[in-house]
Amino acid sequence: MSSKKELFKYILSRLFLLPIMLWIISSLVFILLRIAPGDPVDAILGTRANEFARETLRIKLGLDKPLINQYFEYLNNLLHGDLGMSLNTQEPVKVIISKALPASIELAICAILVASIIGYSIGFLGAVKPEGKIDLFGRIFGIGTYALPPFWAAMLTQIIFAVLLGWFPIGGRYPPGMSSPPLVTGFLLFDSILNTNIHMVYGTFIHLILPSLTLGILLSGIFSRTIRLNLEEILSKDYIEAAKSRGIKESRIFLKHALPNTLLPILTITGLTASSLIGGALLIEITFSWPGIALGLQEAINQRDYPVVQGIVVIISSLVVILSIAIDIAIAYIDPRVSY
Repeated sequence: MSSKKELFKYILSRLFLLPIMLWIISSLVFILLRIAPGDPVDAILGTRANEFARETLRIKLGLDKPLINQYFEYLNNLLHGDLGMSLNTQEPVKVIISKALPASIELAICAILVASIIGYSIGFLGAVKPEGKIDLFGRIFGIGTYALPPFWAAMLTQIIFAVLLGWFPIGGRYPPGMSSPPLVTGFLLFDSILNTNIHMVYGTFIHLILPSLTLGILLSGIFSRTIRLNLEEILSKDYIEAAKSRGIKESRIFLKHALPNTLLPILTITGLTASSLIGGALLIEITFSWPGIALGLQEAINQRDYPVVQGIVVIISSLVVILSIAIDIAIAYIDPRVSY
């Protein structure tokens, strides 16, 4: 049984490793960006710009300095919480991230909710009647959703529900021509509700449905297989057989004895999936023109916007590590048998 002291030591060790991990990740990104083909000056001015304009811009952006100087300047700024300025827009990277990150988190939360409802329901019903029709459907569904290419699934849902049926908009975060609600949290749906404008609420909600539903369905297969396999393993335990032999109803065995013991893997897979989605589902965001962090990262890479790429990677890495630590703490409280 893990003690509070051991858990505290584990948390401290993870927190101690956090800056080291971030330093390694940020250094790798710094190096990889600069050895990759392409030049930020070409991305901004184009390849036909004269040499004087190119050199002037290079000096202005600080790209004329030796790489080692750029590296230490970057680390120094990072230690002081300065993520730098975008090479293309001259906008602070913090501002760019603060605009894009809430969109990705909003999409991730809705997708996780969809995946949990669909996936865990199918997995649970399949475990209740193994080898039945629902169980067979769940297995095919799990394999199918896991194997579907995200961009293909996104385009397919767009064609069916947006183009042919016209039920949902094809992309974007809110209707064109409608101004976004006053930003309080950055989550448009929540901000629209706070603004008490029914048209804004409907507009943002209807744009959120299709991308979150697509991403949720793609993830739900993993969730259904997780709960199905874990329930199958738990139902084969001796204490379950003993409960059956005492004449306890199967529904009570499922709800009181089997299902609570699946909370640990459910929490783990849900937490890890959520942390991976914080970085954004790149192909989903691109297909639905969702202005999230993944789409911003892809655009910054194409434009060789070093500060934006580095800032996004550092922020996302920090959030993923923090979420992982939070999941470990929650697991330790749910199951005290977990040792560190």
